[in-house]
Amino acid sequence: MSLKKNTSFFAAAMSLLIIIFAGTVFASDLDQIKKRGTLRHLGIPYANFVTGQETGLSVEVIKLFAAHLGVKYEFVRSNWSTIFGDLTGTMVKPDGDGVEFLEKTPIKGDIISNGLTKLKWRQEVINYSESTFPTQVWCVARGDSPLKPIKPSGDIDDDIKAVKNMLKGKKVMGKQGTCLAPGLYGIDSSVATIINFPGSLNDIAPAIIKGEADVALLDVPDSLVALNKWPGKIKVIGPISHRQTMGAGFRKNSPELLKEFNEFYAELRKSGEYNRLIRKYYPAVFSYYREFFQN
Repeated sequence: MSLKKNTSFFAAAMSLLIIIFAGTVFASDLDQIKKRGTLRHLGIPYANFVTGQETGLSVEVIKLFAAHLGVKYEFVRSNWSTIFGDLTGTMVKPDGDGVEFLEKTPIKGDIISNGLTKLKWRQEVINYSESTFPTQVWCVARGDSPLKPIKPSGDIDDDIKAVKNMLKGKKVMGKQGTCLAPGLYGIDSSVATIINFPGSLNDIAPAIIKGEADVALLDVPDSLVALNKWPGKIKVIGPISHRQTMGAGFRKNSPELLKEFNEFYAELRKSGEYNRLIRKYYPAVFSYYREFFQN
């Protein structure tokens, strides 16, 4: 084959690959989802957002969204190490506030919804919906721990500093790749012994009760579930972060799906249905963040 023919063949092959790749990448924006007839919900069992039985706040909301779109609902179980790759087609690795993009991987879902905290590095990878849940990272300990809850000063920075001062020399449990990674909040081996919990976020509170660390980082939803499930077994020492929010996650090339979800979510809140679901799964959150749920 001549050089000219070789070049032409290569160019044609590359064009075909680009078309195929583009088709894969764009295969799940709004029009394509409606043509497919199924909305694929990527989720991880966590707190009361996604339970092991395909129920939970996030599951109910995305089922309603699928019905709104006139398509079937499909739950696709994922995990924290692969969920962003399952959505975008590219594996990622957080690096502080930044992110490293790794190898390509098959796209398995259209939307992430399971109590996904808005973090800087994640915003480089996905687009978030309007905020759907208020949160914050707290430091928790066993109920009989000698560590005592701080007295709120009225200044969140002073409160965070007071909590961090209590962690010196302690065993601090968190989970890398999530909002509970100690390094996100300036807690490293120079401050404490860091324990990266290998299991599900749902199992961090039981691990603290068992004495596997002195304290753990938990966010508000998981803390509320744990306080209700094991009364007196754990206690909140104080905040590690400023207030944060959670939202649903979308590929950056799914703008129409994101727009449709935000409009659907606004109506869900306006109708009062969203607050009804919140009361079902997180009734205690109104005691902490009532203003967030006011229409």
